[in-house]
Amino acid sequence: MGFFSKLKEGLSKTRNNISQSLASVFRASKIDDDFYDELEETLMMADMGFETTEKVIDGLKAKVKELKLKEPAECKELLINILRDQMSVDDSAYDFEDKKTVILVIGVNGVGKTTSIGKLAYQYKKRGKKVLIAAADTFRAAAIDQLKTWAERANVDIIAQGEGADPSAVVYDAVSAAKSRNTDILLIDTAGRLHNKKNLMDELAKMRRIISREYPDANVESLIVLDGTTGQNALEQARQFSNVTEINGIIITKLDGTAKGGIAIAIQAELNVPVKYIGIGEKPEDLQKFDPGSYVTAIFADFDMKSDMEILIDQGIEKLEPDDDLFDI
Repeated sequence: MGFFSKLKEGLSKTRNNISQSLASVFRASKIDDDFYDELEETLMMADMGFETTEKVIDGLKAKVKELKLKEPAECKELLINILRDQMSVDDSAYDFEDKKTVILVIGVNGVGKTTSIGKLAYQYKKRGKKVLIAAADTFRAAAIDQLKTWAERANVDIIAQGEGADPSAVVYDAVSAAKSRNTDILLIDTAGRLHNKKNLMDELAKMRRIISREYPDANVESLIVLDGTTGQNALEQARQFSNVTEINGIIITKLDGTAKGGIAIAIQAELNVPVKYIGIGEKPEDLQKFDPGSYVTAIFADFDMKSDMEILIDQGIEKLEPDDDLFDI
């Protein structure tokens, strides 16, 4: 099964959640206030959030007026394109993968942070990168043990100390090791919860200072991991973390288990931070780079007579094939 097929299957709960409402909306006899109200309610059901939904509806109204449309069915492609535009990912978003990079992975406990690090390490290793993991979430012995398991599975080295160790000391050791071993990518697991926001901010700032001082040539990327099943709570977590530290990208996990897949659109649209990876399964290859076009197409796949591939081709998206290197686990 290719990744688009997995994505479509993974987003089936979101699609089923809104399918009946969308069908009703697009069967309306005319484009009027009732049409927009029903469409707004449907988008909210997918957890796109009030602010994002309002932007989408306003954009649709402007396009309908500009094109002088009369039939609701004519709005489907417009809606899809407007939603895609809310999630544009710049071509340079993944440049860090080809540089000497330190990736700080942040997020609250339970969102899939440690697992995401393991999956990224596995994938980078399969692409020929020299990868190192640092277990700087020293507040939880389970997190350290889980990372060690992933390091073994991915066949990469790990820098770890015992539970209760100074996280910054782990980062210092990891940075020193990354330099001496000519590592391409250093992935650092950080604590998901400290005593208060000031402690969290101070700890992350200290880590960044160590990286800047000890490894000035390295590119630093900060990725926040969010649980897609938590909907608007995930958006609030991203807001809280963005208040205390710089965030360069977002990883959304567990999208295969939620009817709230619209949250991926809301998070990127409201925070103006790109979603870079999404998770739709347990295997390492089920964490993939985020493609807005295929994501929206997967959500609305049942609302167009065209085949999935025809829709993708119309949008200028190349045929998506699985990375053979990633499917030999």
